[in-house]
Amino acid sequence: MSFEITQIPTKNKAKFYALLQKQAQALLSTETNLMANAANLSSLLFNSLTQVNWVGFYFKSDNELILGPFQGQVACTRIPIEQGVCGTACSENKTVRVADVNAFAGHIACDAASVSEIVMPLTINNKTVGVLDIDSPIPSRFDEQDQQQLEAIAQIFCQSVALS
Repeated sequence: MSFEITQIPTKNKAKFYALLQKQAQALLSTETNLMANAANLSSLLFNSLTQVNWVGFYFKSDNELILGPFQGQVACTRIPIEQGVCGTACSENKTVRVADVNAFAGHIACDAASVSEIVMPLTINNKTVGVLDIDSPIPSRFDEQDQQQLEAIAQIFCQSVALS
């Protein structure tokens, strides 16, 4: 299967995200393995989104999140639930969008270049199993439209692995 990566246009985010969702759906529709789909989706997002320096997954194990497939610089291996942006998104089961990570109480800095971040919880069969984390070196990189569209992509991922 071959995919042409399309980077986000500055003028038409809706069209870009519609295409990105179709690409994610096609990429993940024939596989149900959690790790395989996480690896491919992190690559698709990292190579499609502009102004990002890290895209990856953390999966819940007991009271912590453990690093899964990602694209970018080396990352924190374990994050306690309820700590940092990822732990907060997981424990509250809601997306956390941060314009400036340095202003987020308890932020865990894995990459000093990251300035803004968005983290979507992953819910499979009514259970939060982890998070999809995207970092940017740009302040306020993620807006409401990014959040809605990335949540939809996270849902595509969750649906793809719910069958396994």
